[in-house]
Amino acid sequence: RFVTSKEQFHAYLRERGEPRGQDEEEEKEEEQEVGIGQGEPPAKRVKAEGTGRDKENQEDAGAEEKEPVERKRARGQNKSRPCMKPNHYEQNRLCPSVTQGCADKCFFGPRCRFLHDVGEYLALKPPDLGQRCVLFDTFGKCTYGVTCRFAQAHLGAGFQNIVNTELAKQWEGKALVRNNLSKELQHRLRKRKFSFKKAEEFLRALSKLRGDGRKGGKGTGCSAEEQEVSNCTTPQEGCGDDPACPMLPEQGEDPKADGLQSPSPRGDEEASSIQTVGPVTDEDVIKLRPCEKKKLEIQGKLYLAPLTTCGNLPFRRICKRLGADVTCGEMAVCTNLLQGQASEWALLKRHHTEDIFGVQLEGAFPDTMTKCAELLNQTIEVDFVDINVGCPIDLVYKKGGGCALMTRSNKFEQIVRGMHSVLDVPLTVKIRTGVQEKMNVAHKLLPKLREWGAAMVTLHGRSREQRYTRSADWDYIAECAQVARPMPLFGNGDILSYEDANRAMQMGVSGIMIARQVPGGALIKPWLFTEIKEQRHWDISSSERFELLRDFTNYGLEHWGSDTQGVEKTRKFLLEWLSFLCRYIPVGLLEFLPQKINERPPYYMGRDYLETLMASQNVDDWIRISELLLGPVPPSFTFLPKHKANSYR
Repeated sequence: RFVTSKEQFHAYLRERGEPRGQDEEEEKEEEQEVGIGQGEPPAKRVKAEGTGRDKENQEDAGAEEKEPVERKRARGQNKSRPCMKPNHYEQNRLCPSVTQGCADKCFFGPRCRFLHDVGEYLALKPPDLGQRCVLFDTFGKCTYGVTCRFAQAHLGAGFQNIVNTELAKQWEGKALVRNNLSKELQHRLRKRKFSFKKAEEFLRALSKLRGDGRKGGKGTGCSAEEQEVSNCTTPQEGCGDDPACPMLPEQGEDPKADGLQSPSPRGDEEASSIQTVGPVTDEDVIKLRPCEKKKLEIQGKLYLAPLTTCGNLPFRRICKRLGADVTCGEMAVCTNLLQGQASEWALLKRHHTEDIFGVQLEGAFPDTMTKCAELLNQTIEVDFVDINVGCPIDLVYKKGGGCALMTRSNKFEQIVRGMHSVLDVPLTVKIRTGVQEKMNVAHKLLPKLREWGAAMVTLHGRSREQRYTRSADWDYIAECAQVARPMPLFGNGDILSYEDANRAMQMGVSGIMIARQVPGGALIKPWLFTEIKEQRHWDISSSERFELLRDFTNYGLEHWGSDTQGVEKTRKFLLEWLSFLCRYIPVGLLEFLPQKINERPPYYMGRDYLETLMASQNVDDWIRISELLLGPVPPSFTFLPKHKANSYR
């Protein structure tokens, strides 16, 4: 009784929604003519149109030529989407020195391009969005002052910022978000003054091994792979006690295992030159053995995977509250971190509620990955570091990173051994079944990864060619779990209910990773963690889902700010999440339980207007939901989701 047609579905939403003006309708028609495609997700529209053409003109050669082009456009990312970063607030911004109460100390003086007159700024400022400021209600003080879009909640006479002293004292001195990039560290990275002592020692030993392998490769009879990666068993002439030379393996030992181990310290003189504070501990004198490193005890826990774009700190707080045990930051590119890019370092931020937290790095070469691992080991607080060897996108793959490392075993080994040698926390790896479909290679890599130093491996049951289409191969994941023992292996793919999770755990894996990209279980229903722990199907109401969205916006305003820039950034990530959230089908409407992650539902009417609105795949309806939480959108606002709905095809 809930199934309906497309026309009835949209007519119901238009009838209940606010009427549009004539100018807005004309703009909408122009956008549809241009082909921006905001009215319907590209994959869904192309499939509907393609089906109609096939029925009407099966022998039309022109239609057959156009069809592959449309399919290609509906796959992967919307790479040609318009620039959606609003810039209207850049023209009339208030100088930060005025907000901080030190207008006389503006660094730029008369050359400053921002406003210094509060009255002039307020005359141009957009109207406030509400009467309550989440920052003021939570922390007793809003650092954005008059620039806050909820400023009427904490502005007094003379535009003075009111402070709730009692509430502010409760949060004084507490670090709510860690792993921030300091200006001093950013300056050292940009000037290349950061010391990578351990990484450089490893790379020197690696380059020496390469040189010796090229010189004596033919005489020793080593294979090309062994010559590049490992140290031959023949003693090297002139090595002696050179600290830059790694220890040679004894008879009976694996030369490949010891050939890339990190070298010993340079000596007592260099070690004594390092100034330390506090009492001397055993770790200051005696180097920890690999078996004494910190262990990663997460077997049986629910692991929220790194989610590009959507796996931001506010979303992780939502999932953590709903039952996620382990969280991980978004994929960060190691070269950008080494250059001190603030936008890349923002991906490493950790909220204080994330008790088990890791970061994921992407790179293609051992020098940058090893240096980045040492940089993070010294500057941020994490429980593990993950290497992304599962990213299928062309931008990463063609540079040798992501899935490409599965076919570059030499570089892969050097990266894992190098990062393991400089990290004090466990090193994990996320891989796929392989690059090509039906040519699985993960089972061959797992014993090597255990030998190279990986503490845990996560296996996504799809190849790079599959990307996120078709079903994950859990039978193959079960085989790999047996091969990987005693190293823990987590499985990933197609988990959207507690029944899917139970079936996955019966495959012999150590745990399950919930959702990364398209399709993503945690993105479609983040309350999946609660369902798994309570072993039930949660028929969550539309009002409860709306409260989750409200909490996300509040967390976003805390994280990105409550000024215009922070509000629009929160809106952007909210809309990206809504592009996945609309695929959820309420449990009370399903004829058969549970919902499958690749099933394409028909148009249906919800049990109330809000539930129907949340089921819409129309971009305008997502924007309408954001306006219920963050007020009206700026003029000429456009949005097109980053990922297309190709998983439903």
